Amino acid sequence: MKPDRMTRRPGGFSLVEVLAAVSIIGIIAFLAVPNIVAIKQDAERNLAVSRAEAVNMAIVSYIQSNGKSNVATGWTALNDQQRYTLLIPYLSFAPANLTDFIPKGYSATLPGNLNALTKSTLTDTSTSTAIAY
Repeated sequence: MKPDRMTRRPGGFSLVEVLAAVSIIGIIAFLAVPNIVAIKQDAERNLAVSRAEAVNMAIVSYIQSNGKSNVATGWTALNDQQRYTLLIPYLSFAPANLTDFIPKGYSATLPGNLNALTKSTLTDTSTSTAIAY
């Protein structure tokens, strides 16, 4: 007996079903992509803050190892890269350049005076605003 054409169902999906599935996936992607971008930006900011805190801890370790009076006088005459070079032994897995240590899009300025024991300044270069941490 031959199957009736009306009772037999084709094996694949119809065009309407495929279009509905693609449109649902598109809506989900439209809603998810901005959140993924925001999460990435937050992660980069958190890394920058973490690295700035590591630099601050390295400054404290440098002062404790060498004595505050010994390092405070020579510190003011140095630029940020030269100061960072002095701190490399007190940082874990630190690259040779400060610009490589701080993530792209951020900049760090080391304190100019060690007598006051101020923190490094972390700046978002895209907006030129200092980040409080």
